[in-house]
Amino acid sequence: GQDKEAGKSYEHRRQWIENRIRILSSLFGVDICAYAVMSNHLHIVCKLCPDEINQLTDDEIITRWTCLFKGPLFIQKRQQGLNLIDVEQRIVDSLIVEYRQRLSSISWFMKCLNEPIARQANKEDNCTGDFWESRYKSQALLTEETVISAMVYVDLNPIRANMAETPEKSEHTSIKDKKLLLHFLHTSH
Repeated sequence: GQDKEAGKSYEHRRQWIENRIRILSSLFGVDICAYAVMSNHLHIVCKLCPDEINQLTDDEIITRWTCLFKGPLFIQKRQQGLNLIDVEQRIVDSLIVEYRQRLSSISWFMKCLNEPIARQANKEDNCTGDFWESRYKSQALLTEETVISAMVYVDLNPIRANMAETPEKSEHTSIKDKKLLLHFLHTSH
């Protein structure tokens, strides 16, 4: 948001978060149903899709994971097409199982969202330390009704915070992101 004392705007950081959400949703087995990046917090309604990740080949898992992390030497060797000895291959196989689980995890999704944003903000502010006030909180939404209620809550959050007059005019929200809205409407039937 806006730091009135320092007279500095941090609004551009909302775009950082929105961009990162899009990147991560393309790599993880997590469909984003709704989001709102507020001035001092964010809301995300998501659907975990482990079956999507389970259907990927081992090479696809490695490719997705190494978009986020470099990966250890044996993973790098495999990506370069180098031959692995038996023990190296067993380690790689074990890592692929671990990466597959992580790419289906909301905890890893949030870690991969929060940490780079914190590093980027700390670099911009020329400081170190915590950026986010606390660990994310999540609530399982077990029925279609609760998912829709949560999406409405998220979409109306900027209105309640006097940041926009209507959901369509809310910046840094899924409702403003027409592609995401159309995707959700298409896949929910």
